[in-house]
Amino acid sequence: MFDNLSSRLEGAFKSLTGDAKLTEINVATSLKEIRRALVAADVNYKIAKEFTENVKQKALGTANVLNAVKPGQLMVKIVQDELTELMGGQVAGINAKGKPGIILIAGLQGSGKTTFTGKLAKFLKEKKRMKPLVVACDVYRPAAVDQLTVLAEQVGVDIYKNTDSKDPVSIAQEALAFAKQKQCDVVIVDTAGRLAVDAAMMDEIDRLDKALNPTESLFVVDSMTGQDAVNTAKAFNERIDYDGVVLTKLDGDTRGGAALTVKYTVGKPIKFISTGEKLDAMDVFHPDRMAQRILGMGDVISFVERAQQNFDEKEAAALEKKMKRNKLDFNDFLGQIRQLRKMGDLKSLMNMIPGMNKISKDMDIDDNALVKVESIVFSMTPFERENPDSLNTSRKKRIARGCGRSIEDINMFVKQFDQMRKMMHRMSNMTPGQMQQMAKAAKR
Repeated sequence: MFDNLSSRLEGAFKSLTGDAKLTEINVATSLKEIRRALVAADVNYKIAKEFTENVKQKALGTANVLNAVKPGQLMVKIVQDELTELMGGQVAGINAKGKPGIILIAGLQGSGKTTFTGKLAKFLKEKKRMKPLVVACDVYRPAAVDQLTVLAEQVGVDIYKNTDSKDPVSIAQEALAFAKQKQCDVVIVDTAGRLAVDAAMMDEIDRLDKALNPTESLFVVDSMTGQDAVNTAKAFNERIDYDGVVLTKLDGDTRGGAALTVKYTVGKPIKFISTGEKLDAMDVFHPDRMAQRILGMGDVISFVERAQQNFDEKEAAALEKKMKRNKLDFNDFLGQIRQLRKMGDLKSLMNMIPGMNKISKDMDIDDNALVKVESIVFSMTPFERENPDSLNTSRKKRIARGCGRSIEDINMFVKQFDQMRKMMHRMSNMTPGQMQQMAKAAKR
């Protein structure tokens, strides 16, 4: 996501390298490239032009004030602020409170509504400590009911469905009574989609909206459809006046135009973004953090938040003791892989680290690589996992046969594990001063 836009913006900022200050000439040159980059990312030309005009006014207005700041750095900061503002400025919360709260999910077929319903149920259950009920109101696609049933089981929440009825309004009203009986805090209604906006679809969602009077209504759009997603969002909003937008498939081959301009065009904030099929692959949308990622600055805050969600203090303390004594074993290694998996796919995690987006976009990062490593460890005996130094040639050959790998693969893995163990041992025994010296050396 945004890889092409990020690289083109970087090129626009490089045009200012070597200049002593911002001038009308170098600003115009840079803005021309920025405007082209935005249009290439499927941003409407009118919006791109207005965006660059705003940047121009701020750039020339601060050029004579901040002489100590390099022109390129100043332009990056101005563009970052404008991108943040374009995407909404502030984080938009979700109103799930009520007796029960009602969240209506709408969108076109194939946009990812049903999957998002499951993700939202998991989010509200785990992050907000609520008791959700999901409701299957897609009476046209039989697979939608089955899909939502599977998702509800995976999340561990109740589901209401009535396969005998073809009236989504009556199903939703029955679900409300069921939710009160089950003492659910929030009801999430998954509605039917169509291949395109049509009168029947609009009438149905309008009836549901009026009958339920939801505390929150969300419109789910496929970000890969670019400006079409924005136009669809606008058409729906004119009919049901929803509260926010959910952008799905941001991990796909998307140019990002929808994420950049839906707030400007529709006037409704993006509340969530979805980046994969896994139930954990959903995030609250932070305009400022997204702007940083677009500009190649990473998203360290989101990275830390994900790490904290999967952080166990007792395990961390025990691991630190073993690191200091250079006693890490393969069981510890497996534990760290499981923690990493909970945080999300490897490529999205790398993109949260400043500077890593340039590296990761040219890398074929396969999450199955972790499975291959796990298979090696699982082929070891309990004794071997606890005693990495016990792996002689005979044991390695048996492990290779057990996991279907070559003896060279086993040797390479053991060597890398030993190097990692030594490095972590040295770092765990460093003083703060030594850590600072190492960081300075890495920057040189």
